[in-house]
Amino acid sequence: MNTKITLSGLVPIASSMIHAETADLAGSWKTIDDKTRYARADVLITKQKNGINLEEIIKVHTISNLPAIDHSEKCKGTLKNAPLISLPIFSGFKQKPKNKDEFIDGHVLDPLSGHIYQGKGRLNARENVLTLRGFIGTSLLGRTVSWIRTE
Repeated sequence: MNTKITLSGLVPIASSMIHAETADLAGSWKTIDDKTRYARADVLITKQKNGINLEEIIKVHTISNLPAIDHSEKCKGTLKNAPLISLPIFSGFKQKPKNKDEFIDGHVLDPLSGHIYQGKGRLNARENVLTLRGFIGTSLLGRTVSWIRTE
């Protein structure tokens, strides 16, 4: 009888430990603009063999009363005037070793402004909302973007 109680008590603990190890960003997401709260794009995140996450835009949403944007007009270098579809705007994010729902060491390109931000992110407990924060150097610029899992 004691064995059954002990084993049944361990199952929820073990499953929560497995869940903590498997937080994953791979999949389809919808980006939500932090200022307007409108959906801006659908994106696809893939996890590379080295554990680093890459993302690309697969669909751009238009916002009423704003001109449609389909190229990265304000970006620099090879990304200048690149089409937004397939544009890699999110790269390098990897899981934080001590907290599996946090992602660090990434970079985020804002194709509307052309700025590239260092970034970090946090996945909520249900793994369906990713909150990214972008900053330059040690100064947090208050640029926050929410991503909603769509798959």
